[in-house]
Amino acid sequence: MRLMNSDLLSRAALSCYMSHTRAALIGENCLSEMSWPRGGSFCGSRGASFAHILKKNISPPFGLSVAPATPEVNNRNNLLEPACNSPTDRGVRSKSILPRELIDRYKRGETHAVSVLHQLSQVLQFQMEFKETVTTGNITGFYFAFCVVIDEVQYKTGMGANKKAAKAKAAQLALEDLLPTLDGGSLLPEAADGPPPLPVKELQFRSPESHPGRAVYEHKNPINEHVPQAVRELLSKLMASYPEFSACGNTVAAFVTQSPCGCEVVALGTGDYNTKERASPNGRVLHDSHAVVTARRSLMRYLYRHLLLFFSKNQSLEEKSIFQQDQSTMLLSLKNNTSLHLYMNHLPKGAAQIPSNLRLKPLSISAWEVNNQISLHVTVEGNVFSVFSPAVDLAVSRVVSMSATDKITQWQVLGFQGALLSHFTEPIYVSSILVGDASCCDVRGMENAVNQRVDGITPRLPMYYCVYRPHISLVATACPEGVGTSQLRHSLNWSQGDVSLEVVDGLGGKTVEESPFKSGPALASRLCKAAMLSRFNLVAKEAQRQDLLATVSYREAKMMAKPYQEAKSVLRSYLAQKGYGSWVAKPPVSDHFSM
Repeated sequence: MRLMNSDLLSRAALSCYMSHTRAALIGENCLSEMSWPRGGSFCGSRGASFAHILKKNISPPFGLSVAPATPEVNNRNNLLEPACNSPTDRGVRSKSILPRELIDRYKRGETHAVSVLHQLSQVLQFQMEFKETVTTGNITGFYFAFCVVIDEVQYKTGMGANKKAAKAKAAQLALEDLLPTLDGGSLLPEAADGPPPLPVKELQFRSPESHPGRAVYEHKNPINEHVPQAVRELLSKLMASYPEFSACGNTVAAFVTQSPCGCEVVALGTGDYNTKERASPNGRVLHDSHAVVTARRSLMRYLYRHLLLFFSKNQSLEEKSIFQQDQSTMLLSLKNNTSLHLYMNHLPKGAAQIPSNLRLKPLSISAWEVNNQISLHVTVEGNVFSVFSPAVDLAVSRVVSMSATDKITQWQVLGFQGALLSHFTEPIYVSSILVGDASCCDVRGMENAVNQRVDGITPRLPMYYCVYRPHISLVATACPEGVGTSQLRHSLNWSQGDVSLEVVDGLGGKTVEESPFKSGPALASRLCKAAMLSRFNLVAKEAQRQDLLATVSYREAKMMAKPYQEAKSVLRSYLAQKGYGSWVAKPPVSDHFSM
C-alpha cells in the first residue's frame, strides 16, 4: 500500500479502512495454525521480528490515509490507485484484500508465494524486497540465493538453479515464519495509541539432562510433530492389517511429503540386514535391506508413479503429479509447495552413531580417522565396520554395502532419486531428517557425518548438485506399542498406492513365501534393480525418450546420466582425499543385465 498525502485524503478514509481491515483480520475466519512447506533449516525464526513489523506499520500517522491494494498485485499499474471515495467502494475493496482469502488461496496452491508476500505487504504496510545474497553454508557454484527483507529484517535464504526458483523458495521460507503470527489476536489497534504487542509463538528447548550446560533455543517446528504422527498412524494401520509381521518393525524409516494439504507418508521401509548372497547377475536380488535403504527404494517407486502421471498427456492426471517442469532445462522438480522429509526411529549405522561427547574439529580430524569414528563404514550381513578396520576382508566378502549413514551423506549431495530418475528430474533432497530414537540424546554425529564431511565440495559439483543441509533433530518415536520388539531378518516395504506389504528376507535378498505381495514365482522383490529398470523403460516410453529406450543394459542407462555420474565421482574422490576412506562399490556384474 502507498501512503497518500494528508492534504488529499481525510481521516475518515483511514477510519473506514481500519474498521474494515480489523473485521477482516480478527473475524470468525482468523487463521488457524498450519504446517507450511519448508526447506533445509539454516537460521533462526523471525516470528518476533514480524510482530514488531506489524506494531510499527499497522497504524498510519494521523492525517495520512492508505490506498487499498487491488487483488492483482502483478499489475504494477494498479498499486497506486486512488483511495476509495465512498463507503460502498471501501467495503468492496476491503473484502478483496482479506489476508484470510490470500492465505487460503496460497494453501490451496492457487497463489504463488511471491505474489502472497507482495499482497500482504500492501495490506499490512511493510516494506518488502528480495535481496540477492550468498548461498547458505558457504555453498557456491551454480546456485542462486535470495532472501526476503521486510523492514530491514532478513529472513531465511532460498536457493535455486535460477533466480526465479531462488526467489520462490525465499518467499516460502519467509511465509513460513510470517503466517503463524496471524493466527488469532487483534492485529489492529482499538484506539489510536498503537497496537498491543503480538503474542509470538516461540518455544525454548533444552538439551537432555546429560548436557545441562548446553541450552538450545529453537522456533517451534510443526514438522517435528506432524511427521512422527503421520508415520505412527501408517505403522499402526499396517501392523493392524498384518499383525504376523509386527516384529519386523524394530528399525523403521519413512519419507513424508509436506504440502498445503498436510504431511503424508509416501514410502516406508524396515530392516537391519544386507544379503549374504553373491552379487546377482540378473538384477533380481535385493542387496541391501536396511530400513533407510528400503524406504528410499520405495520412494523411488513413488517417484516413478508420479512421473507416469506427469507424462500421461492427461491434464487431470498431470495436475495430481508432485512434479513441475522447468521450461528452460525441461527437467522436473517437486512443486513449489511440496517438500520431502526423512524419518528414522534409530540413528543409522555408521558414523552417525559416534559418541556424543566427541566433536569433529579441524585439529582432531586425524584422531577421528585413527579411531575409525568419522570414516566411511561398510555393512556385512548386518554388521558394521570401518573401511579402515582389519576385522573384515573386503576381498573375500560376498556382498558389501556402504553404511546407511554414508548412503544418506551421498543422497544429500547426489539426490535421493538416483541415476536413472535423474534423466527426468533435478536432484531431490530432503529438507529435514528426524530421528525418533528415545535412547539418543544427541544428533551431533549425524550432523557431522551428513554435513561436515562434505564441506567445501559444492563448487566442484556439476550444475544442480550441491550439499543440501537438512534440519536434523530429535523427535518423538513413531513406533506403536508392541511393534518391533525383536530383531528379525525380514524387511518390510510399502509405497503410497500399494495395496499390500512386501516382506523380503534381508539375508536372502528375495521375497518370502508368506509375503502378502509377491511379484511372481521367482520371488524377486519389487525393489530390485530389474524392477526399477522396468519402471524406467515405461517412463522413458511415456516421455518419448527414444535415446533412453535404446539403452541395452541397466548399467548403460545409469552411465548415460552424465551429470549424476560426474557428481558421484567428485563426491567419492573428495571423501577419499579428505581421509575418510574409499567408497566400496558392488561388483559391476550386478549392473550388466537387461530386460
